[in-house]
Amino acid sequence: MYFLYSFLTAAAMLLLLPYFIIQGLRRGKYLHSIPERLGWLPASLHARDANAAGAIWIHAVSVGEALAALPLARRLKERFPGRRLVVSTTTATGQRLARERMDFADAVFYFPLDWGIPVRRALRAVRPSLVVILETEIWPNFLREARRASVPVVFVNGRISERSFRRYQRALRFFRGVLRGFLARVLADSSLFLMQSEEDARRLRELGAPAERVVVAGNLKYDLAPASSSPIVTWLEGELRRQDRGPVIVAGSVTEGEESLVLIAFGISQGQWRRALLVLAPRKPERFDVAARLIEESHRKLLRRSRISLDGAVSSSLDEDVSVILLDSVGELAGLYRLADTVFVGGSLVPAGGHNILEPAAFGKPPLFGSSMENFREMAAMFLEAGAGIQVHSPEDLGVAWIELIQDKTRREQMGAAARALVERNRGATERSLEHIAAFLAGAQSTLAELAGRGRA
Repeated sequence: MYFLYSFLTAAAMLLLLPYFIIQGLRRGKYLHSIPERLGWLPASLHARDANAAGAIWIHAVSVGEALAALPLARRLKERFPGRRLVVSTTTATGQRLARERMDFADAVFYFPLDWGIPVRRALRAVRPSLVVILETEIWPNFLREARRASVPVVFVNGRISERSFRRYQRALRFFRGVLRGFLARVLADSSLFLMQSEEDARRLRELGAPAERVVVAGNLKYDLAPASSSPIVTWLEGELRRQDRGPVIVAGSVTEGEESLVLIAFGISQGQWRRALLVLAPRKPERFDVAARLIEESHRKLLRRSRISLDGAVSSSLDEDVSVILLDSVGELAGLYRLADTVFVGGSLVPAGGHNILEPAAFGKPPLFGSSMENFREMAAMFLEAGAGIQVHSPEDLGVAWIELIQDKTRREQMGAAARALVERNRGATERSLEHIAAFLAGAQSTLAELAGRGRA
């Protein structure tokens, strides 16, 4: 079954190869990372001292996982200063963010392709004592090779969305016992799964994970500190004050097909406030140019973040007739929520499963989101029940909700306080996860068993 899996992934890679080559030549993507993805890691990353303590390897697929990993990675480096801490990502955007935010890490590199030879090369180079994988990125060959090398793999902040669970179930029914047995073997190669919720834990156990290795530790994203100020935040705050401009609406993590819907909602708000300003942040860099074109087609003046000069010598100014700032950058969105009068978290007005609503909540901004929140169903329900967020079902609903919140300061502040309180109340997953990881690194198997038996530590 492993051979078939490797064959199918290799065939898929060959089919996609022309796309990767074109994107590499046109946009400089993918090609530079090929050696690392094949397991040829830079010489500076290789373990030099054979007697040194093994490294801690953290893998975070993209931006969201890297942000969630940040507090845990910092605590691991503080608690185990004698061990190298290395971080891998899958996407280029995740790589950039990890390099910017995890400057305390000893190395940042691309995760190897899930084939035996690249994985073995990477493991030999890093020589980890432990691999920590964010969420539930299950790579069969990586897990098997790690087990063969006696390297524990711990999944942290694990989740199985309802959509993913249904897909797994359909596949298991279609392939009957063959796939179920393979998946059970793959999951058994992991040493521990630290899941976000009881529902995530239940789904993973139903898929075949050993029940004694599945523990609920909470959601790391609640532990993220509110983003500190940044040059773009300072600049925009100054421009808003200079022009006495507002209200400010921040629409973050907007996905494909959602940009035009947000612009419709913004048009409704502009009918109330002609000097309103929208900060539109597409989720993926490949949507930056598309979003710019859609904004221009809506006959609004646009200012792209990439055109704003903040070099200290000559700073750009915000023209009076600019109504939309396009955040065509990575890693700057969270801080901008602080300046918002109201917000929207994307991936939810289209069937994309939603995105993290905690970043605005940490600033006391009640998140507004659409009906597609499958990936954050429990979190969304918690916010709605606490009166800390608003769910909308159309761009018209969104525009009206923005207007109502901006006009009702008391309600806005009450909802914001409830949102911030929810974040504070659910903190602690980082320390719980840290204790489980420390048990592995210390070789304290009795402590680990005790923690697993207690569930939440």
